[in-house]
Amino acid sequence: MMYWLAGAVVSALFMSPVQAQEDFAGLEKDPLVFYGLSFEQFEYRVGDDDDVLAWDGDAFVGTDEWKLRLQSEGEYIKGPDVFETLENQLLVQRLVSDFFDIKAGVRFDTPDGPDRTYAVIGIQGLAPQWFEVDADLFISEKGEVSARLDVDYELLITNRIILTPTAEFTIAFSDDEDVGIGSGLTDIELGLRLSYDLIERDVAPYIGMHYERKFGKTADFAEAGGEDSDELFFVAGVRLLF
Repeated sequence: MMYWLAGAVVSALFMSPVQAQEDFAGLEKDPLVFYGLSFEQFEYRVGDDDDVLAWDGDAFVGTDEWKLRLQSEGEYIKGPDVFETLENQLLVQRLVSDFFDIKAGVRFDTPDGPDRTYAVIGIQGLAPQWFEVDADLFISEKGEVSARLDVDYELLITNRIILTPTAEFTIAFSDDEDVGIGSGLTDIELGLRLSYDLIERDVAPYIGMHYERKFGKTADFAEAGGEDSDELFFVAGVRLLF
């Protein structure tokens, strides 16, 4: 049912039969297909209790209008050598304006508990004042619904030195106690990273801070399992673009 739902979302969101024929006919006339691989974050986080290896990566292939994307992000705790989070998404993405894309697909999670699979629909792009925005709605195979909003902003101090504040907010509309999620605002993540472009924007080492806090029942579940509900990390990493 999960894969049927994801397929239905993609079909309904992106095309009607006539529109699909027109779009793919246009793609045949434009053979330009490109691909890329990037890591917005590949970093080592040092905290009071644990050190964490974290990444946020993306690979894609497609045209200006259509793309197939594989996104991966995770946190691997050093010491006990376990994944705190591991999330992979396979998405179809379509350009709908000069600044925004819509997307749909499937998300696979390996949390602390049973694995979870979600259907995904979302939108991403550049909001006014050049804020990078990524908003997603998730529906799990058990019917739980959640949403997440990521906002980034790049402040150019010089042509090579960039200060990037980031914020991520997650909301759940029902409890999923098996994976430690409570309804309401579940958690926020805030970051501040100062990077230096070594090779144009392809390689950029950075340092900074990363803060995470859980709320409500999600915080209660974490504390009951021996975890902290809020953590502050100092980070060092590199941004890569291939």
